[in-house]
Amino acid sequence: MPQSTSDARGAAVAAPLSPIAMTGARNWRDYALLFALACCWSSTYPLAKLALPTIPPITFISARSLIAAAFLFAILWMRGIRIPTDARAWKLFATQQLINSTFPFLIITWSQLYVPASNTVVLASTTPIFAFLITSLITRHEPATLLKLAGAILGLAGTVAIVGLDALRGFGSEIVAEIAILLATISFACATIFGLRLSEYDPMVVAAGSLLFGGLILLPPSLIIDQPWTLHPTQTAIIATIVMGIVSSALGLMLFYVCLGRLGTLTTNAQGYLRIPIGVGLSVLLLGESVPSNLALGLLLVMAGVAAMTVPAERLKLRKSG
Repeated sequence: MPQSTSDARGAAVAAPLSPIAMTGARNWRDYALLFALACCWSSTYPLAKLALPTIPPITFISARSLIAAAFLFAILWMRGIRIPTDARAWKLFATQQLINSTFPFLIITWSQLYVPASNTVVLASTTPIFAFLITSLITRHEPATLLKLAGAILGLAGTVAIVGLDALRGFGSEIVAEIAILLATISFACATIFGLRLSEYDPMVVAAGSLLFGGLILLPPSLIIDQPWTLHPTQTAIIATIVMGIVSSALGLMLFYVCLGRLGTLTTNAQGYLRIPIGVGLSVLLLGESVPSNLALGLLLVMAGVAAMTVPAERLKLRKSG
């Protein structure tokens, strides 16, 4: 049963960086959750493209966060789970939301004004590599093997293959914006590590609290800069915002914390590569975009990379000994 607020306060708090994933064997359900997370977050690309033409970025991010928070709070109310009211919990929720969503999303949105979409995809796909480096050199909270590093590099190669080698030619032309995207990806990597500190709370509670904070902190800038009452969003944009709030933000963030607890930091980051081919497929289905000619090669590299990053070390040892 999920912990209530009183239970969470009274429970012994786990060490900040000791994920649940290290204590038990993984099964196919864990990887199904990882795939579901990739599907939820892949929908971000086509849905945002449908909404942003008539809803400015700040208002869009605030609206989808508040919609997602309302959806999760309603489910929590039906489940009879209370939201923590202590300052410590909300400080954790706020910090996680800032480094996992608010800061990187705003930075990437600004950078896309200057950097082509293909370049953005490649740069944003470096998150697993940064997560590996941070885990290996700084936190050391879980095994950072060379196989996982090879998987991260293979996944990045697959991403480059999918978006096309032409994407590499434009690098360096907008160096400030490109560095900003890399800072955003480092922020994502740090968020997957910091998120382990929230393992004592129900994943839905963490997602709801984080999204509420994220939506509220962007509401004043939205009211001042965008003046939402003057906007005329299309019906498609409104539907896309609602769907993105429920699927990408609410369900996606909840699955993110579940995967962190079950699979750990490095394996959870592997879903970042799965999002690329899934996102391309959704773009073809929802937006009528063409299928890249090198999708098959990129998909093979991505799947090889994800496999290398997700194979548990115990299985490799068993195979060697056998």
